[in-house]
Amino acid sequence: MEVDAPKVPTLEEMFRAERARMLRYIARRVGWDQAPDVVQEIFARAAGSQQAPQLANPIGFIRRITRNLLIDMARHRERNKFVTFPLDDQRDLGVAPEQGLDIEARDLLRVYNEAVARLPEKTRQVLLMRRDDRLSYQQISEELGIAVDTVRYHVKRANAYIASAVEAHR
Repeated sequence: MEVDAPKVPTLEEMFRAERARMLRYIARRVGWDQAPDVVQEIFARAAGSQQAPQLANPIGFIRRITRNLLIDMARHRERNKFVTFPLDDQRDLGVAPEQGLDIEARDLLRVYNEAVARLPEKTRQVLLMRRDDRLSYQQISEELGIAVDTVRYHVKRANAYIASAVEAHR
C-alpha cells in the first residue's frame, strides 16, 4: 500500500487560511492602518515569485517574504526619517505664557511707577487724586483751589508723560 504525500497548500489557499493571522502579526509591527496593504504586498510578492509553482513549504516562504519586507520597511523609514513640527507658536515655549505675562506686567508696573515718581509735584498730586482717590475733576479743583481746566491739563500732561515712558521702555 502506497502512502500519499501530504498535500501542499497553494498560495491562494494559504492566503485565505493565514490572512487574519498575518494581519494581526503585521499590525503589531506597522500599525493597523498599513497592515492590509503590507499583507497584500507579501502575497503579491509570493505569487509573482518564480519559485511559487514548486514550493514545498509555502508558509516558510511567506514568513521569509514577510521578514524581508518588514526589514526593508524599517530600513526605508530610517533612511527617510525626518521630524515635523506643527506650526503652533505656543507649543514649545520655554516658559509658560502666564509666567511671561506676569514678568512683563511687573516690569511695566515698575516703569509706570518710576514715571509717576518723576512727574512734577503738582501734576503727580492731581494724577494720584484722580487715580487713587477717584475724585472728579471738579472735586480736585475744589480741593486744590485750581481751575477745572488746570486739573484737565495736569491729568493730560501726566498721561502723556507716562505713555512716552512706557513706549520708550518697549
